[in-house]
Amino acid sequence: MPQHTHPRPICGHCDGFPTVTITTGQTTPTGQRQTITAHCPACRGTGHTTTPARARIGA
Repeated sequence: MPQHTHPRPICGHCDGFPTVTITTGQTTPTGQRQTITAHCPACRGTGHTTTPARARIGA
């Protein structure tokens, strides 16, 4: 029998968009825009959160 997993709650800080790319305004020697990547610090780039009641230690 297949096991069904419940959907995890979406992070309230990033609304499920955990990673963004930001343009620095500079260009590389080849003419491309220079960018940096930033991850949501609340969910650590997963887009989901775990509630304390559902959190399992050592799982």
